[in-house]
Amino acid sequence: MPTHATSRSGGLAEAARHVAEHATTIARLELRLAAQEVKRKVVALGVGIGLLLGAALLGTVALLLLLGAGVAGVAVALPVWLSLLVVGGGLLLLAGPLAVVGLVLLKRGSPPLPEHAIAEARLTREALRDGRH
Repeated sequence: MPTHATSRSGGLAEAARHVAEHATTIARLELRLAAQEVKRKVVALGVGIGLLLGAALLGTVALLLLLGAGVAGVAVALPVWLSLLVVGGGLLLLAGPLAVVGLVLLKRGSPPLPEHAIAEARLTREALRDGRH
């Protein structure tokens, strides 16, 4: 009988060790998932901010050119102001799509929380608590 008790206790200790190893592995994988998710969102935020800054710069230049076109239109009667209007309008046409894409990327990247990793951790915690594996 003592042999049976020792083997059972060794089996229980072995099972506990396996559970601890699996829990550690799961925790590491969830941390890696969270880090990748945060990195992806931060990159999207960075690109979105960069595009919005580019759009703001182009929009500012366009407004300055349009103001210059108005001044040139009053001062001189045709070719100079017409060319300034064309260039200014072209810059505004470039700034619009950049701003839209930048806003979409900002919305996609914020808030930079690892939502999938948090959900996975919640499911793992519930599964361990309920005794499922």
